[in-house]
Amino acid sequence: MGKGCLSMSKYFLFLFNIIFFLFGVVIMGFGLWLLLDKQSFIVVLNNSTSLKVGCYILIGVGAFSMLMGFVGCLGAIYEIRCLLGLYFTCLLLILIAQIAAGALIYFQKEVLNNEMSNIVAKVLDGYPGNNSNTEQTWDYIQRTMECCGWNHQLDWNSNMVIRNSSELLFPCSCQNVSLSEENLSNSGFCESKTSNWPVYNAGCSESVESWLITNLGVVLGICLGVAFIELLGMILSICLCRNIQMEDYTEVPKYNH
Repeated sequence: MGKGCLSMSKYFLFLFNIIFFLFGVVIMGFGLWLLLDKQSFIVVLNNSTSLKVGCYILIGVGAFSMLMGFVGCLGAIYEIRCLLGLYFTCLLLILIAQIAAGALIYFQKEVLNNEMSNIVAKVLDGYPGNNSNTEQTWDYIQRTMECCGWNHQLDWNSNMVIRNSSELLFPCSCQNVSLSEENLSNSGFCESKTSNWPVYNAGCSESVESWLITNLGVVLGICLGVAFIELLGMILSICLCRNIQMEDYTEVPKYNH
């Protein structure tokens, strides 16, 4: 019975650690995507310290999870109690860190939302500057999501180019093709013939928030999956440690003095 339980625990732990390793790859890949992607709303938030810290945390957690998966596989296959003990301790720390991070995000969501709004306002006020990735991404967002400004098109009224121009300018990427037959540029400013801009009335906040919530759901789903694997790994590592200890005591040769 002891050997059967030992073998089953060992191979189940090995299997779960492979899955745990793969989840670590996914988490690290998602963190790298958030950090490096140049065609999503994340580019607009590049100046957000909180976002960058969050990306680095995801990358770190993913890499650490991969390392723990590797350590767990070694401990299971070679039945090394010290590695299994280290594996259990690290899994427990990761699980506590995940719970703490989730609670922090939940209770700080209003602060994060305000920070996001302030960053977008600065982008609109300084547009167009040096045709940076941030400005190109904002044009892409307005064009593909069919929106204008953050809350509404009036957000553009604080832009210095529009305010100081003698012409009736509006952001080209906001153009509502159903209101104008002209094929205007996809970036920069275009001239309006009337004071009513031919642009989309809806602001981009709802579309962007929906995009963020969708991707946040993916992240949360992955984290819940990892947490489930962590709990199973902790249970199996304890079971395997106990069985290895029992096997060691029973197999110690006895000498008569």
